[in-house]
Amino acid sequence: MFGFSNTVSFDDVRQDQTEKSASLDYSPLRRVSGRSFAMGLLVSMGGLIFGYDTGQISGFLEMPDFQRRFGELVDDGMGGTKYGFTSIRSGLIVGLLSIGTLVGALIAAPIADRIGRRLSVSLWCAVTSIGFVIQIASSEAYEQIIVGRLVAGFGVGALSLLVPMYQAETAPPWIRGALVCAYQLFITLGIFLAAVFNLGTYNNQRNSSASWRIVIGLGWIFTIGLGIGILAFSETPRYAYRKGRVDEAKQTLMRVYDAPANHWAIHTQMEEIESKLRAESTTKTGFIGGYVEMFKAPRMAYRIALGVALQMFQQLTGANFFFYYGTTVFQSVQISSFITQVILNTINFGVTFIGLYLVEHYGRRKSLIVGSVWMFICFLIFASVGHFLLDIETPTNTPTAGIVLIVFAAIFVLGYATTWGPMVWTLIAEIYPSKYRARAMAMATASNWVWNFLIAFFTPFIIQDIDFRYGYVFAGTNVLGGLIVYFFCMEGQGRTLEEIDTMYVQHVNPRKSEKWIAPPPEEIARIRREAGTGEDIVSSGSNDATVPKQTAPTGTNEHTETV
Repeated sequence: MFGFSNTVSFDDVRQDQTEKSASLDYSPLRRVSGRSFAMGLLVSMGGLIFGYDTGQISGFLEMPDFQRRFGELVDDGMGGTKYGFTSIRSGLIVGLLSIGTLVGALIAAPIADRIGRRLSVSLWCAVTSIGFVIQIASSEAYEQIIVGRLVAGFGVGALSLLVPMYQAETAPPWIRGALVCAYQLFITLGIFLAAVFNLGTYNNQRNSSASWRIVIGLGWIFTIGLGIGILAFSETPRYAYRKGRVDEAKQTLMRVYDAPANHWAIHTQMEEIESKLRAESTTKTGFIGGYVEMFKAPRMAYRIALGVALQMFQQLTGANFFFYYGTTVFQSVQISSFITQVILNTINFGVTFIGLYLVEHYGRRKSLIVGSVWMFICFLIFASVGHFLLDIETPTNTPTAGIVLIVFAAIFVLGYATTWGPMVWTLIAEIYPSKYRARAMAMATASNWVWNFLIAFFTPFIIQDIDFRYGYVFAGTNVLGGLIVYFFCMEGQGRTLEEIDTMYVQHVNPRKSEKWIAPPPEEIARIRREAGTGEDIVSSGSNDATVPKQTAPTGTNEHTETV
């Protein structure tokens, strides 16, 4: 479907086999094995928790019982008062989750390096569940809601680091991008479910605490499911190998690839992991020393800055701007704010499936650049129509302008959800060598949450001053984001994690990275060993060494695939 076959063939590498590899199995493998499919569904549930927790709060702020318990008397605009939220209080309730996620993402990295990716996922699911308990137990103190969201944020932030990391370190190279993008797909599913549940409880339990407590409580289903379910899966092969559990690493690869022990893909993967991990088996650094070493490693400062910038500009695409202003826009055609959220989130979730195809068919660079242009155009039109044509005080007076804004809000979501939404997570998961991946991904993910908080907290104040002209700011940031991708991001489509590391180490021109020909595995091993981005079996990260592009099956035109 969509130009992809159901199996991956190794006929091209069979032609280049050596005497040593003549006895290996070169039979075709299923593109998506049952194990990799199950892993994608379960582990991506971390994204669902992320989306569900962030998506529910906008509905809570409009529920009468939540307003009465945690709000304050504010001017109703008609000379009277009503329960509501000031910009500061609503900003704290919405934004403190992001502060928690920032902390969670940063402290999850060293814990994941110590106890492993799998147990870390279970641990942080438990922390998220505790945050839900604190919120549900709140009666009238908004400070308790804030603390509950902060604690839940610790877990959500940690999972936003661990889930893409687990998928990138385990998935075969020919579906790695799509699997990591599935994380964003599940984020949109979580936001969609939160909107649907909010609508249901608002319609049926509007004046009861059940209107928001039920929605929070349902989050336990996802946290408990992921926290327990992940224990049925193995540790990532690279982490297991780093800890000396070689047989476990090999068995994990065999299950995920659905291949026998003597298959070429398994043999080459294990052989290269071993050669790179051995390179720095004597290197030991402490917590601070590890960060110092990371920044001094070849091109790591460059890649850390790139990851931080990509996550920053993902937030600065302005996606949350549409969801924030959706209420005003949809009022112009007399649609309730809860229906608004369902409509926009349905589009957001549905079109993300397209991104799973684009990331492996057209690559990261082209898709992100086109997405930036797409969103830039949408914001120019959206901001201009909103500022010059829409009656902001009484939106129902200008229904035509409202319809135009609704259409371009939907078109924007289409562009975002198929490009910058899912693909930034893929890039962050694959641009770092495994030795530094946990720490570097933590810093990049922290950038996402910092800007998430800044936008959530300051947007109400900015909109009060410049209304829809705020959209021009996001139009400009979309252009900057596209330029960063064009000048600084390597194309990782179909390449192994080791090849991507080698491209950065060798200063390959990003604009020519798509056509870069990877050297033989032995040469890549030498390059990475000399650069210091190889791995430490005892105390560093695991290796992302896999097979080179000219011999690894990737599903691109460079390889023969059969159905």
